[in-house]
Amino acid sequence: MSTVWEREDYTPDEERLVSAEYTEDDLEIDRSLRPRKLDEYLGQGRVKDNLGVLIDAARVRDETLDHLLLSGPPGLGKTTLAGVVAAELGVRMRQTSGPAIERPGDLAAILTNLEPRDVLFIDEIHRLNRVVEEVLYPAMEDYSIDIVIGKGPAARSLRLDLPPFTLIGATTRTGLLTGPLRDRFGMALRLDYYTVEELASIVRRSAGILGVPIDDEGADEIARRGRGTPRLANRLLKRVRDYAQVRYDGRITEDIAAEALAFFHVDHVGLDRMDIAILEALTQTFSGRPVGLNTLAAAVSEEPDTLEDVYEPFLLQLGFLARTPKGRQATPRAYEHLGMAVPEGSPRQDGLF
Repeated sequence: MSTVWEREDYTPDEERLVSAEYTEDDLEIDRSLRPRKLDEYLGQGRVKDNLGVLIDAARVRDETLDHLLLSGPPGLGKTTLAGVVAAELGVRMRQTSGPAIERPGDLAAILTNLEPRDVLFIDEIHRLNRVVEEVLYPAMEDYSIDIVIGKGPAARSLRLDLPPFTLIGATTRTGLLTGPLRDRFGMALRLDYYTVEELASIVRRSAGILGVPIDDEGADEIARRGRGTPRLANRLLKRVRDYAQVRYDGRITEDIAAEALAFFHVDHVGLDRMDIAILEALTQTFSGRPVGLNTLAAAVSEEPDTLEDVYEPFLLQLGFLARTPKGRQATPRAYEHLGMAVPEGSPRQDGLF
């Protein structure tokens, strides 16, 4: 058994909704819930329509699909969507991540082992080493790479031809991608947060795969607290399933789901302990004053990057947090959520309040 901290693919938001023990069985369950075909992929209608046209066009012309860039917050299904594209094309998908490719030789080894029309999926592509990224340019454009053999005066360059392949890059921070890399993708698609109705459909589908009896109200309750993110909604479903099996007869209803999620410290809009800690620091510790990112991160004992990438997006989406020129501030909605009086001078954003 390996803990979540020991896994190479660990992401910070996992520690919030699962225990420190994360077994291989959990990973197998996650994989089993992933759709394999485009019509099984729920939500993201615009992205699906675009992909459907691109995939059908590639089939008709009997060509390799153009390179794709998938962006959006964590947990929205970028990896799953890449797998769906590969399955629809009937090809193999090779998966890696930006931080895992440390040297140009690592990338060359991956590229030279691809079969014609394979899909290469690079997660967190914005974290690629710049030297590695430069090797990727000719691979994407000309399906070839240049490698240097030897050192010093005896060194020589050798060009290797690659089979035609499709690169699918995924990123949570499009702004960190360099212009030359971004421009080499044939199409960029952004995944948005899911609606409650879409998440409820995903929860019902996952419950059916897991063999968990759940009524529509129970699925809706989990979806409302799923933060617009399928990964978290499925994780909440598994925790509610555990609670329902231990405390009840295993069936999930609206009341049982609400009771279970309260037990796991997930409130009615999906905020957990760290979210509440951030809001309390802004409203109480700093008395509503603007706070810099590093200062706020120190106050809640979290890394600034994690705070900015994992926690802030959902708080911003709910209108609980405002990024002002002077720093982060809690909004009137945050005070109301905490049951506190709204002080004078709290930031108000047009269209939110």
